[in-house]
Amino acid sequence: MFRAIGRFFRAIGYMFTGKVNNAADSISNNPTVISATYDKVIEEKKRRLNEYKDAISAMIAQEESKKDKLSNLTEEVQKLEKLKSGAATRAKQIVDKYQGDTVAVKNDPEYLKCQSAYKDFSSTLVEKQSRAHELEEDLKQLMSNVNGHKNQIQSLMRDLDKLKEEKHDAVADILSATEEKQIADMVNGISNDRTNEELHRLRDLRQKASANARISRELAGMDSKKAESEFMEYAQKSEADDEFDALIGLSAKKETKESNPQDSKIPEA
Repeated sequence: MFRAIGRFFRAIGYMFTGKVNNAADSISNNPTVISATYDKVIEEKKRRLNEYKDAISAMIAQEESKKDKLSNLTEEVQKLEKLKSGAATRAKQIVDKYQGDTVAVKNDPEYLKCQSAYKDFSSTLVEKQSRAHELEEDLKQLMSNVNGHKNQIQSLMRDLDKLKEEKHDAVADILSATEEKQIADMVNGISNDRTNEELHRLRDLRQKASANARISRELAGMDSKKAESEFMEYAQKSEADDEFDALIGLSAKKETKESNPQDSKIPEA
């Protein structure tokens, strides 16, 4: 018993679910609803596209920042190379001054200064060159990523334009399909559309008007047809009388009298 009650309530639930689904489908097929739904989708895609653009803008800003850093590093590397070259040149001058006296050269404070500066410039130069190389590699990867995202954005923008066109096509298709269904339902006699009722009423009125006009034309010719009918009746009756007269021999006498009119005259005195 409890299982039966459970099945009963499930059946009711399925029934209402089906009605809700049918109602939702009916509403979803409404051209206005479809147009509004497309507008919502388009706006959502625009929002995401704008977020994507903002992210790409941040990447481009990062790219510009790395370019500035690389430019500064390049200038520093060039400067260090010049300083390093200058320290070496100055040390060579000191060596030339002592004419090969190694001990004197190494005890010369100026030489020691040049030597220390050269070492510092060299180590700093290696560090700057390494950093510049890393920046160059980062920039190559970043620029490749930015270009890829730019192409992706262009593709998404084209898709968005196509979606706007698809919206109008979808609405037109729904309207066309709805009209075709209404015409088919009208032909099959299952349509409840008031538009079809109006069409039926207008067509009935047209047929009645055509019938009234035809009746008026027929009535207008009734008098002449009636006279023709009477004349035909007289002619038939006259033919019947002549036939009867001929049958009883009356017509011969009639013809004799008609052919000898002198016999009927009164003789002169």
